[in-house]
Amino acid sequence: MYMKEVVVQNQVGLHARPATFFIQKANEYKSNIWVENDNRRVNAKSLLGVLSLGITKGLNITIVADGADEEEAVAELSDLISSNFA
Repeated sequence: MYMKEVVVQNQVGLHARPATFFIQKANEYKSNIWVENDNRRVNAKSLLGVLSLGITKGLNITIVADGADEEEAVAELSDLISSNFA
């Protein structure tokens, strides 16, 4: 299991379009991937799950992955968030 905490800097947080990009990237990996915020954990490959967290700009989230490509998955997803989905 591998995890990393990241601060969401995107102006609208992790809603609608950014969440879709995030989920598409998460689905490229075989590992199980979760997003955690305020003691809630959701499947990072689920749009409804990610949107249900209500992640806004400035929040700390933790990306957790477990599987063969866990480190790569967490690194790529963290970079995506840090780059404001560029």
